[in-house]
Amino acid sequence: MQQENTDKRIYILNEEKPAKAVISLGVPLIAGMFIMVLYNLVDTYFIGLMHDDYKLAAVNLAYPIMMISAAVSNIVGSGASSLIARRLGAQDTKMAEHTLTVSFLLTAVNSAAVTTAGLVFLQRIVRMLGAKQNTLAYTADYTRIILIGSLFTIGSLTVGALLRSEGSVKLSVAGMITGTVANIILDPLFIFVFDMGVSGAAAATVIGNALSLAVSLFFYLKGRTILRPRLNYIRPTRDIVKDIYFVGLPASLETLLTSGAYIVNNNLAVSYGELTVTAVGVAQKIMTLGNYIYQGFASGTQPLMGYNFGAGNYKRMLSVLRAGVIVVSLTELVVMAVYGIFAPYLIGAFSKTGEVITLGAKVLRTIMFVLPFAGATSMCRMSFQAMGKPGSAFIITLIRQGFLYVPLLLLLDRLLGFNGMIWAQPITEVIMMCFSVALLSRTIISYQRKNK
Repeated sequence: MQQENTDKRIYILNEEKPAKAVISLGVPLIAGMFIMVLYNLVDTYFIGLMHDDYKLAAVNLAYPIMMISAAVSNIVGSGASSLIARRLGAQDTKMAEHTLTVSFLLTAVNSAAVTTAGLVFLQRIVRMLGAKQNTLAYTADYTRIILIGSLFTIGSLTVGALLRSEGSVKLSVAGMITGTVANIILDPLFIFVFDMGVSGAAAATVIGNALSLAVSLFFYLKGRTILRPRLNYIRPTRDIVKDIYFVGLPASLETLLTSGAYIVNNNLAVSYGELTVTAVGVAQKIMTLGNYIYQGFASGTQPLMGYNFGAGNYKRMLSVLRAGVIVVSLTELVVMAVYGIFAPYLIGAFSKTGEVITLGAKVLRTIMFVLPFAGATSMCRMSFQAMGKPGSAFIITLIRQGFLYVPLLLLLDRLLGFNGMIWAQPITEVIMMCFSVALLSRTIISYQRKNK
């Protein structure tokens, strides 16, 4: 049975029709990420039931801390996943298992560094996030607990990526679902029954991540995966660490730059009033549904591109790219229609304040235009990481966040006020889709010509 499952995963990576392969690997991830949407929204929803918009704003202000944890997880998650997928494509199982084992050690070290640095500089971090008088204490309470639980947050994200690198998408999703269900159950218990408020929401999130990590590790320990961690591989080699960080650091910087842009956005929103932060934050949280759809397809495409790059099958890589862009763009157009029609009702599920609902609906109906374009950009960036070309992936990120989005955000806010601020991201994504698809296509075609 185990051999049959292994053969099926390899068939999807190597031979399945491109569109079907993208859907086969992407849809289970998206299904799991829908659960992750609940993970992101459940804290917001239950805190909204406290009818205190400042507490709601605090959770939104603290969200970049979760993004920073994701950035740190990307160092090992993206770096090791790329190396593992390429080694499997080259039929080098021994190196793939050595990389997997070393990844667990590096994850523990990185998590300890985040917790230590975060707690030492907690007050400075909270102020940098944009917290003011009415939100300062709440933001600090939430952030402190999230930092203490960094090992579980970073670990669950990293191990999930490692499972996906070998095509074990359903196992990765099982861990995600476990953590989210736990968070949904624990949130009302900690927030209302134990009267812990925003601290309870943070504690529920940490425990949910811990359970998610435990389930993912269980699959490795019970031999449900193609690869297994082995104690005799625990010692890192210079080449493995270098290869992981060579791909992983640019991927991490991508998320860090996104987090930085999020902080700039929040600080601009604060200038229009702390309730504006609530409105913008709720709209952005609802947008995670659409974001996770394209991220799911992009993550599903990553092992496909990595495996076929390792095997030298460049023709299949181009077919996968075309199929992926079409699938993700059509799917996101449907999500856009839902957001456009139901925006006020979606915002109203989290806040009953009229100003928050009006502003939030306006923001959601604007930023939803990023979806069909951001999906293609994300897919290209993940493909470069899968190919072991982090420089190209980072170029996409650097142009997207550093040279386009943040400058446009500041410029349009200055020229057009709040309306300009919220249109900066859609404009950025249209430009980036054209650039990213052209860059990746050109790169694959160049490899194809060299191979001939």
